[in-house]
Order: sequence, then structure tokens, then C-alpha cells
Amino acid sequence: MKLTIIGCAGSFPAPDTPCSAYLVEAEGFRLLLDYGTGSLGELQKHIDPHTVDAVIVTHLHADHFFDACAYAVMRRYAPDAPDYPVPMYGPAATADRIRQSYGGQGELKSPCMTDVYDFRVLEPGSFELGPFTIRVDRVAHPVETFGVRVEHHGSSLCYTSDTGPCEALERLAAHCDTLLAEASYLEGRVNPPDVHLTGKEAGEFATKAGASRLLLTHLVEPWGSPDATMAESRSAFTGPIDIVKPGDVYEV
Repeated sequence: MKLTIIGCAGSFPAPDTPCSAYLVEAEGFRLLLDYGTGSLGELQKHIDPHTVDAVIVTHLHADHFFDACAYAVMRRYAPDAPDYPVPMYGPAATADRIRQSYGGQGELKSPCMTDVYDFRVLEPGSFELGPFTIRVDRVAHPVETFGVRVEHHGSSLCYTSDTGPCEALERLAAHCDTLLAEASYLEGRVNPPDVHLTGKEAGEFATKAGASRLLLTHLVEPWGSPDATMAESRSAFTGPIDIVKPGDVYEV
């Protein structure tokens, strides 16, 4: 599998990165994990967005789905856009939230957006998607949120989405080749329960899970420090660690 970092800022776009969006490719199939604020522009640097085969939205905070609204304009009105909807998997409220956020009432095209997205509801469990086996489970966040494990021919990528420490994350990440983990907070500052991980907690989960590699994402840099986050993670995980940035490519 090929993983390309499209956006990785936490909570709001940073000067040099959009919010969460991660492109996973294998056998010509392109899966986008999250469609965060500003990510559509960065995505166009790497691929034609019309060639995305499916989207998984892990939860309905704007920094993880808002550019799905921007893409609706592109998909709906570009002269060369495909004339079939792209499958979009997400929490139960995904269809309504995207329709409301897009605000396309009064347009001649479908106000339900079924011309753009084929909405499919995520539930804990496994399913096949193109060449991938996908496993999702609810993680610890204030809204319905899913961690995602993507497997292909024996390789595995686990994406935490936004979460506090929880058993579901341990199950999803077990013995994964790459753990793509949020690390929004630093140790020692107020961190409400069941919201986000610290760099140290991300490292601890990588160690518990037996992950081969840890990729840190969703840093909120105005409130934290990449260097401090890396140091915290290294104190808890001895394997290779990177703090990701847009355009980074990893083989999983």
C-alpha cells in the first residue's frame, strides 16, 4: 500500500498544511481517509480528485470532512466530472451534515447530493472495499468517531482518527505495520478525557499494539511543539517515528 499525506493539521488549517486527509492506494484503487478543511487543494497536487474511488469520513468535526462540500461543487459542475456518485462511508449523520454544510437548496441538481456521493453508514466491524479489507471501531471522542484499519495482502495501516486512550484503538492497531496516530496534546497541559492523545500516549499505544512504525499527525502547533511531541513519543516507543507533513509518501 502507498500512503500519501494530504493534510495533517489538527483542528484548523496551519500555514503549511490543510486538515486531516490521507490517500491510500493499492492496485490502482484510491481511498481517501477524511476530507478535512483545505485538503481538496493539496489533493490536486497529487492526483485528479475525480479518480478517488471511495472516501471514509471518520467523524463529523469540520477538520475531518469539510472539503467534501467543496468537492461536491467540483464533482457536480466540472465538464469532465464522472456522472456517478463516489461511495462515502461515515457515521450515521454524515449525509445530513454534508447536505446542510453544502447548503445547495434551490439548485437544479439533487439537493440530497446523491449525484455526488453514495452515502454508506459505518458500523463497527469489517468490510471489503476495492482491494482492501477495512475494519472500523468506535473510539473515544465527543462525537461518533471511528478508528480505521486498512489491510492489503498482509500489510496493515491503522489510523486512529481523533481519540483519547481506549481499548478499541488497541484492538485496531494490534501488530499493524504502520500506526498513523493523532498527537494533539503535550503532557502536562489540560487534556480533557476522551478527546485527544498526547505524543507520549501515541507512543504507548504503538508499543502496546506491537506496531512496526509510528506516524504522528493532527498536531495543533500553535498550542504545542513538534520537537516536544517527538521527544514524548520517543520516550514510549523505540521503533521508527515520523511527524508527517503534506506530500510525504510511505510504503506500508
